Formats: sequence, C-alpha cells, structure tokens
Amino acid sequence: MTHPPFLKQGSVIGITCPSGYVSEDRVAYAVKVLERWGFSVKQGKTIGSEHFYFSGTDQERLADLQDMLDDPDVDAILMGRGGYGLSRIIDGLDFTKFLRNPKWVCGFSDITVLHNHLQARYLIPSLHSPMCGAFKPETENQDYLKTLYAALTGESIYYHSAPSKFNRSGQAEAVLTGGNLSLLTHLIGSASEVDTEEKMLFIEDIGEHYYKIDRMLLTLKRAGKLDHLKGIILGGFTEMEDTERPFGQTIEEIIWDKVKEYDYPVCFNFPCGHQDINNTLTLGVPHRLLVTEMGGALELKR
Repeated sequence: MTHPPFLKQGSVIGITCPSGYVSEDRVAYAVKVLERWGFSVKQGKTIGSEHFYFSGTDQERLADLQDMLDDPDVDAILMGRGGYGLSRIIDGLDFTKFLRNPKWVCGFSDITVLHNHLQARYLIPSLHSPMCGAFKPETENQDYLKTLYAALTGESIYYHSAPSKFNRSGQAEAVLTGGNLSLLTHLIGSASEVDTEEKMLFIEDIGEHYYKIDRMLLTLKRAGKLDHLKGIILGGFTEMEDTERPFGQTIEEIIWDKVKEYDYPVCFNFPCGHQDINNTLTLGVPHRLLVTEMGGALELKR
C-alpha cells in the first residue's frame, strides 16, 4: 500500500469536477474555508463549465482531472460534486505520474468509481468525504466537516453511531472499503471492481426505490461480495422511494435480510453519506469496529 503524504500548512488542494455540473458559486465558499484552514487552492477549468448534465465534455473533464493527478505541486484533489460521469472517463486516465507522487483524492457518490479504481489497481488509500457543496457558513464549524481536515492532516479520528435493533454486536479489524451502493454494483466485472475479501464494507445511497436497493444488494451477494467480510457498515439511505404497490420492507429490513446468515458485526446508522452529517472515511486502510447495544464505534488505525 502506498500512503499519500498528509497535508500541512501551505499544502495545495486542487478542485476539479469530473462528473456532474457544479457552479462557481458552489465552489467559492469551499475555497474560502480551505484557505482559512491554511491550504492553498488550485481551481480546475471544469468549475462552472457545463456540457448538458456534465461539467464539460468527457475530454474536458478527463484533461482537468489528469492535470490534477499529474501536477507535483497538488497535494490533494477535492471533487466539486458527484452525480454521474467518472465511469465515462476512468479508463482514459494515466496514473503514471500520480503513482510517483500519490495524493489524497477526496469525494463521495460518483467518486466511488475513482476510490475503488485506486484500491483495485494501485492499493492507494483515498478519502470518502464531503465535497464543495458541503462548505457553507452554517456548516463550516460542524464536527463532520472537520473530519475532512483531520483526515487530510493525519489527526486521530473516532466515529460513533446510534444503536439500532438491526445491529449485530461484535468487533472487527480490517481494511475499510466501499462507497455508494449503486456505483459498487455498477463496477462489478470492471477493472475498478470492489475487493471485499477480508475487508470491512461501507455502503450508502440516495434516491433509489426499495426494490432497486434489494436488487443491488442481491447483486453484491450473488457476486460473493458479502461472503467473506469482516464487518459491514451502513451509512445513510436517504430519499428512498416506494412503488405504487409497496415493496413491503423497510430499508433496514431489506439490508438485514441479505446479511443475517453471516456472523460478522453489522453497524447501522453510521453518520456518513448523502445526508446532513457526512463524516470523512479513509478508504483503503485498517480500521477497528466495535458494535454493541450502545451503537457502533469506528476507529482509524495509524
């Protein structure tokens, strides 16, 4: 495993938009906060650029992300937003210079594609983190946003989650992997496929029908992705939808139905995902998980 260096005062964070369109206004406040944190910021050409749904053409988005990956002066890359689009350009990226000078890749949602590509191909950790839209005057001092700073600078991070009747008590120590559920299933069979063998899996999602969540979990299960886990952590499953004829299960029941036969710890209500409280997780490195009747506790191992 090649661990990117932690940031220090004066380190440079590049901002690019490899997926959906993001406005300059949405990025502007993030730049202010990052500078208040003591970092310098390099803004990519895709900020405010638009091509239908995307923040530029495939070629423009690829070139902008490639520039951030290659630039030896950029110490971390923060994505402007997720949405959709990384799958269209991931195979065109050249990681030669990045491997000589690895840096933190930060984001979530569609950025799950890049997170898993870095782990599957190169064993390089990355940050499942808030993106530019999370930086607002009312959130600037929120603890969850500060976990991004802590992860970037190498501070210790401890996470706690509320108890759930669907939790399964236990403890585990393993490398953390995962991300957005719909993207994880999308990546199966590709060069960026998630490796869950003896790992701790984190999943979250937004805006899906219950039956689609059921189908995606079955895809992971049938592909063997749930068989040899050390533990599973369930983040936010927000804005779920039902069909005219109800599916008949809650999101917790749908998930529990897929993991109940195993014996590893199961942790619901983890504060991460498409929700107001979205903590930063360091994917690709070992964590300790403890699940009890009091809830879950996750610790990043240094």
